[in-house]
Amino acid sequence: MINTVVARRYANAIFALGKKDGDTALNARGECFAAIVEMLKSSTDLDHTLKSPVIGIEEKKKLLDKLLHKIKADATLRNFCFLLADKERLAFLGEIAAYYGKLLDEAKGIIRGQCITAVKLSADKKSKLKETLQKKAGADIELTFAVDKDILGGMVLKMGDRVLDASLRAQLGILRDTFKRGE
Repeated sequence: MINTVVARRYANAIFALGKKDGDTALNARGECFAAIVEMLKSSTDLDHTLKSPVIGIEEKKKLLDKLLHKIKADATLRNFCFLLADKERLAFLGEIAAYYGKLLDEAKGIIRGQCITAVKLSADKKSKLKETLQKKAGADIELTFAVDKDILGGMVLKMGDRVLDASLRAQLGILRDTFKRGE
């Protein structure tokens, strides 16, 4: 809980600075944050190094400087990351980046979601589903698709904090519960 509060505060702060700098800066920082998250996910050593209390702040700053130079981060983002290092908040960098991404999506009017099906959908079905959902939501939707054979059939749609479970597994569970109650 406290981690989330800290991440939100820092993300809100850098996002507010981005609003003052314009949409280009907001988007560029969003791309940089996405690149940082990918680096942290792909290299556990990097993640452990930035979170380690044993490694000094100056060493972490040198490492950050190289990383930020590689992804072509602007001066504001560089200073922001150095501030995180000074305040010993680099452990929250991944969460800050994720929350910044959510703020950026809200500002752009984009809703992110995931569609899980029992079988792989064709490109045509994916585009039709996305199109239908965009019409119903009245917003741009970014969908990721996954396959989970355990749902047996149908789909599970997760968008924001909502979940629509129209899977055969869920329907069978409801039927089983109905039989147990004797209805």
